[in-house]
Amino acid sequence: MKQPEYSGSWVTMVTPFRDGKIDYPAVEKLVEWYLAHGVDGIFAVCQSSEMFFLSLQERVELGRFVVQQAAKRVPVVVSGHISDTLEEQEEELRQMAQVGADAVILVSNRLAAADEDDDVWKQRLMYILEKIPDCVFGIYECPYPYKRLLSPELLHFCGQTGRIRFLKDTCCDAQQIRQRLEAVKGSDLCLFNANTATLLDSLQAGAAGYCGVMANFHPELYHWLAHNWHISNQAQQVQDFATVAAWAERIQYPKSAKYHLTLSGVPMQLDCRNLADDCWGTLQETEIKALFDLWGNYRSHLR
Repeated sequence: MKQPEYSGSWVTMVTPFRDGKIDYPAVEKLVEWYLAHGVDGIFAVCQSSEMFFLSLQERVELGRFVVQQAAKRVPVVVSGHISDTLEEQEEELRQMAQVGADAVILVSNRLAAADEDDDVWKQRLMYILEKIPDCVFGIYECPYPYKRLLSPELLHFCGQTGRIRFLKDTCCDAQQIRQRLEAVKGSDLCLFNANTATLLDSLQAGAAGYCGVMANFHPELYHWLAHNWHISNQAQQVQDFATVAAWAERIQYPKSAKYHLTLSGVPMQLDCRNLADDCWGTLQETEIKALFDLWGNYRSHLR
């Protein structure tokens, strides 16, 4: 069986809700919108999906639905790895491994507490790999509830297992990314940068691509940059636009992404489980509408 291509621009998928439940008709349309606008892969059931506010049943059902809707047109990875105890993590990962995704993503801060060292982390990783065989895994350095960045030595160890192929890197530091790329050189572990400001530098250094929230706003831009980073003059201009536009990430995400998606023609409610309703108003709508209009004027430059 052909291995999926781990490269390019990957979106961290948001979850539409309606009347307190996952809105699957909207999920279907959202997947199709992603595919029509150039995503190279989908990271579903992640923090952007509000996975910490979904039951295990919801996480499993959502992951399976996205995999089936994507229908192998692009690779899909899923997480849903939120539990504290190793036993609970094993159960949720076992269930997520059965949804048919190309990889199951481990959250780095779930494998060890903030005051536990890398040896503990390694032991728990090897426990999971042993207990859930025949499954490809990835790692997400999720910032919640605390950010656990992996050292180059630990990433080298992960690459040598042969079971971990995907890293959603959140260090946001170009020098560290270069060190990390050197650490995994020769392995199948592919580094995806979640940070826009350092994206071009990381692509030039050999990163596999982008995996982040701003692909919900303008996936074509990240697709272009991931595939045309070598066109030096234009790539830097695109990088500059993307860096400034990425400030929208700070405006009540993921509700801001859902609003931008509705402006883009994806029918969904703005409901979120991780934000209070009163955090969103006309000011935020005005800011995101300005970004939408700016992007509409800029996109013609991507040739």
